[in-house]
Amino acid sequence: MSMRPVIGITCYVEPARFTVWEMDTALLPYMYVEQVAAAGGQPVILPPAGDPAELVTRLDGLIVAGGGDIDPARYDEPAHDRVGYIRKFRDEAEFALMSAALEAGLPFLGICRGLQVLNVSLGGSLHQHLPDVTGHEGHSPAPGTFGHLPVHTEPGTRLAKILGQDPLDVPHYHHQAVNRLGTGLTVSARAEDDTIEAIELDAHPFAVAVQWHPEAGNDPALFHALTTAATHPTP
Repeated sequence: MSMRPVIGITCYVEPARFTVWEMDTALLPYMYVEQVAAAGGQPVILPPAGDPAELVTRLDGLIVAGGGDIDPARYDEPAHDRVGYIRKFRDEAEFALMSAALEAGLPFLGICRGLQVLNVSLGGSLHQHLPDVTGHEGHSPAPGTFGHLPVHTEPGTRLAKILGQDPLDVPHYHHQAVNRLGTGLTVSARAEDDTIEAIELDAHPFAVAVQWHPEAGNDPALFHALTTAATHPTP
């Protein structure tokens, strides 16, 4: 019996209420866990404590999950008044983890915030409040409510090979997006309002990131692609 590839997934640390308790909790929407397990991976949650970057050599793949905004100081900008839920301890842990994962060639999938961590870690910047750019709030229509806007993959990209080239109806929940593209990255999908919705790192065996939330959608292809890359790494 073959071993499942071990897929690390970053997580939130937030106040939470469960059973009779209310306290700070390391937590992750269970959809991530279910998608990785269904794709044949063994999910392992990575809290932003200690030094998760040291675990890169013990993982077969990595997902940097959604979450609050990155501190804009990381791309040398003052904070917009709509920036929120900054957790500097999470930034520190995940940027170190990202650097180690890219250096090691670890198969990587970024989701929402994870795309932004990848872009900023490679010298990119973000639109801090997307409605200022697009003129609408369709990418994040209401608290706790996914938007559904079509995205289009770019021909010839790794993402297009995974998801195809037909328009995709995917769940969005983001008020930020790529502004300046990081070094070595290629845009692999856009929304109809030209918002960058996916990027990938050409020089890396498998580094794909999407701005939407595939864990909440109906297409598991990205999770299968990650676990396949984690099972059969490129030499």
